[in-house]
Amino acid sequence: MTTMGDIRIGTSGWRYPHWRGDFYPRGLQQRLELEFLSRMLNTVELNGPFYGLHKPDTYRSWYDRTPDDFVFAVKAHKEITHFRRLRDADEAIDEFFASGVLELRDKLGPILWQLPPTLAYQPDRLAAFLDHLPGPPVRHALEIRHPTFLVPEVTDLLTAHGVALVAAESAGRFPEPDEPTADFAYARLHGDRELYVSEYTDPALRRWADKIRTWSADRDVFVYFDNTMHGAAPHDARALAAILTA
Repeated sequence: MTTMGDIRIGTSGWRYPHWRGDFYPRGLQQRLELEFLSRMLNTVELNGPFYGLHKPDTYRSWYDRTPDDFVFAVKAHKEITHFRRLRDADEAIDEFFASGVLELRDKLGPILWQLPPTLAYQPDRLAAFLDHLPGPPVRHALEIRHPTFLVPEVTDLLTAHGVALVAAESAGRFPEPDEPTADFAYARLHGDRELYVSEYTDPALRRWADKIRTWSADRDVFVYFDNTMHGAAPHDARALAAILTA
């Protein structure tokens, strides 16, 4: 018998003005938006921790307000990826995890490490960073944004550490690898025509559905729509989930 992986389709964040009165019913209180989204989708990518460390109580609140089978991916603090640029990051990594991330317990999905587009591949720096990441059951995904990372040495290094190389679609703005390097796949869909804005057509969603079916044959799959600016993301996420379950 073939065991299929778990497929999670969601959005990058959930607090956006354009979603109110559209995806969110008119008059829904802002404090109830996570509860609403978590009953429409089965995962979300937490953006807040990228901008600043949160407290354990905040993570516990997110845990308590969502269904038992919901999963959070967590975008790691930019102090590590953008300010330190992975250099001498051990203390900052420890501080990030000590801030309460693990309070998500069984709802904790992968940690997303999004690199800045100006950070080129530096073998020793990347290796030292990967060596310090906490191991299983914590999962990690790396989103590259500089073309120098598109070399076999990077995929080999990520595979050795069980870290997923993010399959990111960005209207050609950033590199768009799609080679699985871990026991799960992680995709971020920023827009195939206009970065962070354009909605996905049915053919485009079906193209991604085909990839997801292939990946899920032997691994879990996490997909997050980041075309959030004009409100397309949650509708595209629901449409893709519907295609996959049809």
